[in-house]
Amino acid sequence: MNEPLRLERIWRVYRTEAGELPVLCGADLCLREGEIVALVGPSGSGKSTLLHLAGLLEKPDGGNVYVNGRDAAALSDDERTAIRRNEIGFVYQFHHLLAEFTALENVMLPQMAAGRPRREAKARAAQLLSMLGLSERLHHLPGKLSGGEQQRVAIARALANAPAVLLADEPTGNLDVHTADVVFEALLGIVRAQGVAALIATHNPALAQRMDRRVTLIEGKIEEF
Repeated sequence: MNEPLRLERIWRVYRTEAGELPVLCGADLCLREGEIVALVGPSGSGKSTLLHLAGLLEKPDGGNVYVNGRDAAALSDDERTAIRRNEIGFVYQFHHLLAEFTALENVMLPQMAAGRPRREAKARAAQLLSMLGLSERLHHLPGKLSGGEQQRVAIARALANAPAVLLADEPTGNLDVHTADVVFEALLGIVRAQGVAALIATHNPALAQRMDRRVTLIEGKIEEF
Protein backbone atom coordinates (compact mmCIF):
# COMPACT_ATOMS: atom_id res chain seq x y z
CA MET A 1 0.00 0.00 0.00
CA ASN A 2 1.26 3.47 -0.84
CA GLU A 3 2.43 5.82 1.91
CA PRO A 4 1.60 9.41 0.89
CA LEU A 5 3.22 10.69 4.10
CA ARG A 6 6.12 9.31 6.10
CA LEU A 7 7.99 10.97 8.96
CA GLU A 8 11.30 9.44 10.03
CA ARG A 9 12.96 10.34 13.35
CA ILE A 10 11.68 13.91 13.35
CA TRP A 11 13.26 16.35 15.80
CA ARG A 12 12.07 19.86 16.56
CA VAL A 13 13.70 22.02 19.19
CA TYR A 14 12.56 25.53 20.06
CA ARG A 15 15.17 27.92 21.39
CA THR A 16 13.95 30.23 24.15
CA GLU A 17 15.53 32.65 26.59
CA ALA A 18 15.46 29.86 29.15
CA GLY A 19 17.30 27.49 26.81
CA GLU A 20 16.38 24.77 24.36
CA LEU A 21 12.92 23.22 24.51
CA PRO A 22 12.68 19.86 22.72
CA VAL A 23 9.17 19.30 21.36
CA LEU A 24 9.67 16.35 19.00
CA CYS A 25 12.37 13.82 19.79
CA GLY A 26 12.71 11.29 17.01
CA ALA A 27 9.03 10.95 16.09
CA ASP A 28 8.12 8.37 13.43
CA LEU A 29 4.83 8.11 11.56
CA CYS A 30 3.56 6.49 8.36
CA LEU A 31 0.24 7.48 6.82
CA ARG A 32 -1.12 4.95 4.35
CA GLU A 33 -3.28 5.71 1.35
CA GLY A 34 -6.95 6.07 2.21
CA GLU A 35 -6.64 5.77 5.98
CA ILE A 36 -7.78 8.27 8.59
CA VAL A 37 -5.50 8.55 11.62
CA ALA A 38 -6.23 10.33 14.88
CA LEU A 39 -3.34 12.24 16.44
CA VAL A 40 -3.91 12.64 20.16
CA GLY A 41 -1.87 13.84 23.10
CA PRO A 42 -1.99 16.32 25.97
CA SER A 43 -2.16 20.04 25.31
CA GLY A 44 1.31 21.34 24.51
CA SER A 45 2.63 17.93 23.48
CA GLY A 46 3.52 19.14 19.98
CA LYS A 47 0.58 18.00 17.84
CA SER A 48 0.39 21.30 15.93
CA THR A 49 4.15 21.32 15.47
CA LEU A 50 4.03 17.81 14.02
CA LEU A 51 1.30 18.86 11.58
CA HIS A 52 3.28 21.94 10.52
CA LEU A 53 6.32 19.78 9.79
CA ALA A 54 4.24 17.16 7.97
CA GLY A 55 2.68 19.93 5.89
CA LEU A 56 6.08 21.45 5.01
CA LEU A 57 5.20 24.70 6.78
CA GLU A 58 8.30 24.28 8.95
CA LYS A 59 11.55 22.37 8.56
CA PRO A 60 12.59 19.83 11.20
CA ASP A 61 15.83 20.17 13.12
CA GLY A 62 16.49 16.52 12.35
CA GLY A 63 14.93 13.62 10.50
CA ASN A 64 13.10 13.40 7.20
CA VAL A 65 9.63 14.15 5.84
CA TYR A 66 8.58 12.20 2.76
CA VAL A 67 5.53 13.20 0.69
CA ASN A 68 4.62 10.62 -1.95
CA GLY A 69 8.10 9.20 -1.59
CA ARG A 70 9.97 12.48 -2.06
CA ASP A 71 12.31 13.70 0.66
CA ALA A 72 11.24 17.28 1.38
CA ALA A 73 14.75 18.19 2.55
CA ALA A 74 16.05 17.62 -0.98
CA LEU A 75 13.49 19.94 -2.57
CA SER A 76 13.77 23.63 -3.43
CA ASP A 77 11.47 26.19 -1.81
CA ASP A 78 9.44 26.36 -5.03
CA GLU A 79 9.05 22.59 -5.09
CA ARG A 80 7.94 22.54 -1.45
CA THR A 81 5.40 25.29 -2.21
CA ALA A 82 4.04 23.26 -5.13
CA ILE A 83 3.62 20.21 -2.89
CA ARG A 84 1.77 22.24 -0.26
CA ARG A 85 -0.53 23.64 -2.94
CA ASN A 86 -1.22 20.46 -4.91
CA GLU A 87 -0.63 17.46 -2.67
CA ILE A 88 -1.47 18.55 0.88
CA GLY A 89 -4.73 19.96 2.21
CA PHE A 90 -5.04 21.82 5.52
CA VAL A 91 -8.01 22.28 7.84
CA TYR A 92 -7.61 24.37 10.97
CA GLN A 93 -9.72 24.97 14.07
CA PHE A 94 -10.77 28.33 12.61
CA HIS A 95 -11.96 28.31 9.01
CA HIS A 96 -9.96 31.32 7.68
CA LEU A 97 -12.34 31.81 4.77
CA LEU A 98 -12.04 34.96 2.68
CA ALA A 99 -14.97 37.11 3.81
CA GLU A 100 -15.47 38.93 0.49
CA PHE A 101 -15.90 35.72 -1.53
CA THR A 102 -18.81 33.27 -1.60
CA ALA A 103 -18.54 29.67 -0.45
CA LEU A 104 -18.18 28.57 -4.07
CA GLU A 105 -15.49 31.15 -4.79
CA ASN A 106 -13.52 30.24 -1.65
CA VAL A 107 -13.26 26.66 -2.96
CA MET A 108 -12.52 27.78 -6.53
CA LEU A 109 -9.61 30.06 -5.61
CA PRO A 110 -6.98 27.44 -4.66
CA GLN A 111 -7.77 25.53 -7.82
CA MET A 112 -7.35 28.57 -10.02
CA ALA A 113 -4.09 29.39 -8.22
CA ALA A 114 -2.91 25.92 -9.25
CA GLY A 115 -3.79 26.65 -12.88
CA ARG A 116 -7.18 24.93 -13.24
CA PRO A 117 -9.53 26.70 -15.69
CA ARG A 118 -12.34 28.67 -14.05
CA ARG A 119 -15.12 26.45 -15.42
CA GLU A 120 -13.48 23.27 -14.11
CA ALA A 121 -12.74 24.91 -10.75
CA LYS A 122 -16.36 25.96 -10.43
CA ALA A 123 -17.65 22.47 -11.21
CA ARG A 124 -15.23 20.85 -8.74
CA ALA A 125 -16.13 23.37 -6.03
CA ALA A 126 -19.85 22.83 -6.50
CA GLN A 127 -19.38 19.05 -6.37
CA LEU A 128 -17.41 19.14 -3.11
CA LEU A 129 -19.78 21.58 -1.43
CA SER A 130 -22.77 19.49 -2.47
CA MET A 131 -21.11 16.36 -1.01
CA LEU A 132 -20.84 18.28 2.25
CA GLY A 133 -24.51 19.22 2.22
CA LEU A 134 -24.04 22.82 1.12
CA SER A 135 -25.68 22.81 -2.30
CA GLU A 136 -28.10 25.52 -1.13
CA ARG A 137 -25.29 27.71 0.24
CA LEU A 138 -22.96 28.00 -2.76
CA HIS A 139 -23.47 31.73 -3.23
CA HIS A 140 -23.53 32.75 0.43
CA LEU A 141 -20.73 34.84 1.89
CA PRO A 142 -19.04 33.32 4.97
CA GLY A 143 -20.72 35.88 7.22
CA LYS A 144 -24.10 34.45 6.18
CA LEU A 145 -23.13 30.89 7.07
CA SER A 146 -23.27 29.15 10.44
CA GLY A 147 -20.05 28.05 12.15
CA GLY A 148 -20.54 24.47 11.05
CA GLU A 149 -21.25 25.53 7.47
CA GLN A 150 -18.14 27.69 7.40
CA GLN A 151 -16.01 24.79 8.56
CA ARG A 152 -17.49 22.51 5.91
CA VAL A 153 -16.55 25.10 3.28
CA ALA A 154 -13.02 25.06 4.72
CA ILE A 155 -12.97 21.26 4.36
CA ALA A 156 -14.08 21.54 0.73
CA ARG A 157 -11.36 24.14 0.11
CA ALA A 158 -8.73 21.83 1.61
CA LEU A 159 -9.78 19.05 -0.76
CA ALA A 160 -10.19 21.29 -3.81
CA ASN A 161 -6.91 20.32 -5.49
CA ALA A 162 -7.42 16.59 -4.80
CA PRO A 163 -4.50 16.30 -2.35
CA ALA A 164 -2.98 12.96 -1.40
CA VAL A 165 -2.79 14.05 2.25
CA LEU A 166 -5.19 15.98 4.46
CA LEU A 167 -3.88 17.49 7.72
CA ALA A 168 -6.45 18.77 10.20
CA ASP A 169 -5.69 20.53 13.48
CA GLU A 170 -8.66 20.29 15.89
CA PRO A 171 -11.08 20.86 12.98
CA THR A 172 -14.15 20.80 15.24
CA GLY A 173 -12.57 22.34 18.33
CA ASN A 174 -14.33 25.68 17.87
CA LEU A 175 -17.82 24.18 17.51
CA ASP A 176 -20.51 23.09 19.95
CA VAL A 177 -20.92 19.36 20.56
CA HIS A 178 -23.80 18.78 18.14
CA THR A 179 -22.31 20.88 15.34
CA ALA A 180 -18.91 19.27 15.86
CA ASP A 181 -20.48 15.83 15.40
CA VAL A 182 -22.21 16.89 12.19
CA VAL A 183 -19.06 18.47 10.75
CA PHE A 184 -16.86 15.56 11.76
CA GLU A 185 -19.21 13.04 10.16
CA ALA A 186 -19.15 15.12 6.97
CA LEU A 187 -15.35 15.26 7.12
CA LEU A 188 -15.01 11.49 7.51
CA GLY A 189 -17.49 10.86 4.70
CA ILE A 190 -15.86 13.09 2.11
CA VAL A 191 -12.31 12.02 3.03
CA ARG A 192 -13.25 8.36 2.57
CA ALA A 193 -15.07 9.16 -0.69
CA GLN A 194 -12.01 11.00 -2.05
CA GLY A 195 -9.56 8.30 -0.90
CA VAL A 196 -7.36 10.80 0.92
CA ALA A 197 -4.88 9.86 3.65
CA ALA A 198 -5.79 12.04 6.64
CA LEU A 199 -4.05 12.90 9.89
CA ILE A 200 -6.45 14.62 12.29
CA ALA A 201 -5.35 16.09 15.61
CA THR A 202 -8.09 16.01 18.21
CA HIS A 203 -8.49 16.18 21.97
CA ASN A 204 -11.86 14.41 21.75
CA PRO A 205 -11.56 10.66 22.56
CA ALA A 206 -14.98 9.91 21.04
CA LEU A 207 -13.93 11.41 17.70
CA ALA A 208 -10.58 9.62 17.80
CA GLN A 209 -12.31 6.26 18.21
CA ARG A 210 -14.22 6.82 14.95
CA MET A 211 -11.03 6.92 12.91
CA ASP A 212 -9.12 3.97 11.47
CA ARG A 213 -6.14 4.26 13.76
CA ARG A 214 -5.02 6.32 16.75
CA VAL A 215 -1.46 7.46 17.49
CA THR A 216 -0.41 9.35 20.61
CA LEU A 217 2.30 11.96 20.94
CA ILE A 218 4.10 11.34 24.23
CA GLU A 219 7.34 13.03 25.31
CA GLY A 220 8.18 13.95 21.73
CA LYS A 221 7.60 10.54 20.19
CA ILE A 222 4.71 8.79 18.46
CA GLU A 223 3.27 5.79 20.25
CA GLU A 224 0.58 3.49 18.88
CA PHE A 225 -1.39 1.30 21.25
